[in-house]
Amino acid sequence: MMQQKKVMFICVGNSCRSQMAEGFARHLGKDRVEAMSAGTVPAEMVAPKAIEVMAEKGIDISMQMPKMLDLELALSCDRVITMGCDAKDMCPAPLVKRLGEDWGLEDPMGKGIEKYRKVRDLIEKKVQHLLETL
Repeated sequence: MMQQKKVMFICVGNSCRSQMAEGFARHLGKDRVEAMSAGTVPAEMVAPKAIEVMAEKGIDISMQMPKMLDLELALSCDRVITMGCDAKDMCPAPLVKRLGEDWGLEDPMGKGIEKYRKVRDLIEKKVQHLLETL
């Protein structure tokens, strides 16, 4: 049996993009992947619109909770991906630059449902590609 790969998705608030990526990785990666997400300044809850647009894909992320980035845990992962950030002072990308890659995704927080859907669909494609390359 193939060994399970550990993947961590990181953004600032861990309430939206990284949560959607974690949801897709768990759903599409099944038992091949241990997916997790974290933030440098975690929000109190997952964004309701993120939960809504993921439900449209049949993926329930309503029980996921934003978590603080644990660098030790990140270092133990096979792949670490940052979502892209606007908040330069809290952006996790420099912390994990040597570990992984940055997907440069726009943060849909505070925007309309269509922006969430657009970002969700980009994340889905990127997660599918990631799973093919693990």
